[in-house]
Amino acid sequence: MNQEKSKVKVLVIHGPSLNMLGKREPEIYGSTTLDEINAELEHLGMALGIFVETFQSNHEGAIVDKIQEVGATQNGIIINPAAYTHTSIAIRDALLAIDIPIIEIHISNIYKREPFRHKSLISDVADARITGLGVKGYSIALKALAEMVQDR
Repeated sequence: MNQEKSKVKVLVIHGPSLNMLGKREPEIYGSTTLDEINAELEHLGMALGIFVETFQSNHEGAIVDKIQEVGATQNGIIINPAAYTHTSIAIRDALLAIDIPIIEIHISNIYKREPFRHKSLISDVADARITGLGVKGYSIALKALAEMVQDR
């Protein structure tokens, strides 16, 4: 059997402006780039026996398309919807259509920020939520998702 096909598969979705990590508001988001986060997730995934696919888009429809395209072939999703957290019913509905564990993640603590960031349209769809742990929240999410998938 193909080793890649036998592995657990996790999709990590990064929403709008996360391609600017390391440059955009480093006092809030730190200096780590998205490429560095993705490389760390892929490395950790190998150690955990997980195939990690990463995807970033600034476009809501592209994120919905990706969830619909690969959601059913994945064992779990980690999503940082970024600004779409607070506005996207379309991403929420796409996540509702798949029956796999979902972890919502935010680098900053959205509850210590502007009031409009306090409401997530994704939170009640997600199985778990990590907020405010910086970029290390991604590796925590991947480890947790590995356990969630194993427990299923």
